[in-house]
Amino acid sequence: MSGAGSPPRKFLRQYELVDRVRAYDPSVDEAMIDRAYVYAVRMHGSQTRASGDPYFAHPIEVAGILTDYRLDTATIVTALLHDVIEDTEVSRDDIDRLFGREIGELVEGVTKLSRLETTADHKRQAENLRKFILAVSKDVRVLLVKLADRLHNMRTLGFIKSAAKRERIARETLDIYAPLARSIGCHRICIELEELAFTHLNPVARDAIIRRLDLLRADQGNAIAVAKDEIVKKLGAANIGARVVGREKNAYSIWRKLQRKSIGFAQLSDIYAFRVIVSDEDACYRALGVIHRSWPGVPGRFKDFISTPKQNNYRSIHTTVVGPRAMRIEMQIRTEAMDRVAERGVAAHWRYKNETYAFDPEAAAEAGGADPLANLRQLVQVLDQGGDAEDLLEHAKLEMFLDQVFVFTPKGKLITLPSGAMPLDFAYAVHSDIGDTCLGVKINGELRPLRTILVNGDVVEVVRGAKVQAPADWRGLTVTGRARSAIRRHIRQSEREDFLRAGRASLDQMFERAGKATGII
Repeated sequence: MSGAGSPPRKFLRQYELVDRVRAYDPSVDEAMIDRAYVYAVRMHGSQTRASGDPYFAHPIEVAGILTDYRLDTATIVTALLHDVIEDTEVSRDDIDRLFGREIGELVEGVTKLSRLETTADHKRQAENLRKFILAVSKDVRVLLVKLADRLHNMRTLGFIKSAAKRERIARETLDIYAPLARSIGCHRICIELEELAFTHLNPVARDAIIRRLDLLRADQGNAIAVAKDEIVKKLGAANIGARVVGREKNAYSIWRKLQRKSIGFAQLSDIYAFRVIVSDEDACYRALGVIHRSWPGVPGRFKDFISTPKQNNYRSIHTTVVGPRAMRIEMQIRTEAMDRVAERGVAAHWRYKNETYAFDPEAAAEAGGADPLANLRQLVQVLDQGGDAEDLLEHAKLEMFLDQVFVFTPKGKLITLPSGAMPLDFAYAVHSDIGDTCLGVKINGELRPLRTILVNGDVVEVVRGAKVQAPADWRGLTVTGRARSAIRRHIRQSEREDFLRAGRASLDQMFERAGKATGII
């Protein structure tokens, strides 16, 4: 990061940007990218950023970030133009006329998100998140451009002089943008956003963790190298071709785990992990067998996200073993396709096919994926059920930030809920009518209280009644925004009916005293 008097930083040239896109998309519309590049430079003109760089360097860098995720021409052009409506005299009609309606809609979508930048005020932050979710639920490319925009802004956050403004931007990045990136599986963007925000919000804690990691690396670095060689050797002996990559847990993830579980640094068991990347799904399970025969597994540290993928389509097998020097090492076993999705999320499914380059739903389905915006549309359901903005903010953080629990209906349908969910959360997740008529619950065939915390593998059967009921105290038996908003809606409806009955009774008495016929309302 350059300071005062430093030479200006370089940014992607026109031909370099086109070359990057052409490398993965032979059908790239070079002319459109060239026109958008020149147009952005001309429209932003002499505008500058807090760093002193010309403003047009920012949209160019945002476009460059998106080439790392192999996005299509329309997304790259949108990145180049994403600030021209807000920061220059350019209108939506101008964009439509020069670049077409698709680009115009995308640029306008990103512009609307930019105008919804949140503030420290909790209620306004929640209301803006509501509008944000509604806007991005239409086209995931709008969100991808916005995430790349926020990532570049976070990389240059240190140039902003106001400490309060830096803190506000870092906080909303941690609360909103990083969880959104995680929700659509963009792990790399999520991790970098978290680390950059952590640097500004709690530099003392981050430095302390970095120092501990440095000491641990110096002490156990040789054991890590030995373990990697041993893994490759044992898999090779079993005729399993594998690419083994070491990974060190990032500082913010360590901090979050220390705070959430109230444990010490020495108690962490997944600071170091190896990604064992193999050819196909069958090889994943064969590799797991080799690893478990070679080293003792740690009880309670096995998760199969291949058979039960996370909501953001993440698929991998996780297991922790006691390796060389009695060091606990987490293993993540996956295929190359699973690894691409783990790193790039929904962006992993854009590909060249039939002489075009676009999102490939067939490839997404083959990789175990689904609707890339399914998670965000669950939040829209909270709105549809009458949830207020603060419900949405709470639900968003639970759905996108906390761990998950996997439970089943009696017919075997998998339902994914945030950790800490209870039977009413399950009932409303299956269908609002089931939640509305819930009388009780059977968990694994036994009647259990509605306050029971669900755990992985539970089979949950809802005992239903004929009438809708939603007592006010039910809100304390739920954690998801969807369930709470539905319960709140019924409470409001019930109160409205009570008020109507009281009003009618009062009017009937008035008419009766006056000797008049009963009023009809």
